[in-house]
Amino acid sequence: MAKTEQDNGAGNKNTVTNYARFMGMAFQMLVIIGLFTFAGYKIDQSAGHDTKWVTATLALVGVFIALFIVIRSIKN
Repeated sequence: MAKTEQDNGAGNKNTVTNYARFMGMAFQMLVIIGLFTFAGYKIDQSAGHDTKWVTATLALVGVFIALFIVIRSIKN
């Protein structure tokens, strides 16, 4: 009976660790995409562009960089 209780405790700890790890990756993706999008917005704003092409381009670059970082960290 004691062994079963120990197994459940280890399983819960592992679940919490995985949850924290993936939440950290989600937050990291959000920050990267947000920073690139904000930089693009500021560039478009200062240049006076009517169409926000720099914002869209940098947002996509941020998405690709964030995905690259997440895939690389999952491989390890």
